[in-house]
Amino acid sequence: MTEENKSKKTWFSRIKSIALYVFFALALGWGVDFWRAQSIVSGKAPELIATSVQGENIDLIAMSQDKPVMVYFWATWCSVCSFVSPSVDFVDNQMQVVSVALNSGGNERVAQYLSAKDYDFTVVNDEKGHIGKAWEISLTPTIIVVDKGVITSVTTGFTSPFGMWARMLFS
Repeated sequence: MTEENKSKKTWFSRIKSIALYVFFALALGWGVDFWRAQSIVSGKAPELIATSVQGENIDLIAMSQDKPVMVYFWATWCSVCSFVSPSVDFVDNQMQVVSVALNSGGNERVAQYLSAKDYDFTVVNDEKGHIGKAWEISLTPTIIVVDKGVITSVTTGFTSPFGMWARMLFS
């Protein structure tokens, strides 16, 4: 076997190994999401009519009639949210996003946090946790896709912009 053939075989073997690891990582992630999503409300989305920290009137079910809405449950104190929130802010320009700040203080505190981080996504402040309880949220961050009033996707933990787009696309 020539040196060139050995080199090609080595590269092919490495690419195959990487593809296998990626496949197993994705399968594991989807499996964990499926398992964790069992504890979150499914089917028809609970009503979410509120005024955002930015002063916008939000009616989630009405918003979801035209195109899917990504509902992002997060908190200022959530360490994983500090990695997911920039991605939510990034995709907010391409899709409908409503976020819910869970137990993160008053509107002024949440607004200051958003300003300090330079986030532009819409935020409903769930200061007392009533919305989170209605949606049966036990983990942050949680991302739920609602289409025509029905929950079509649920994921918890870290999610990339690609994962957000894929969930919206396949909802």
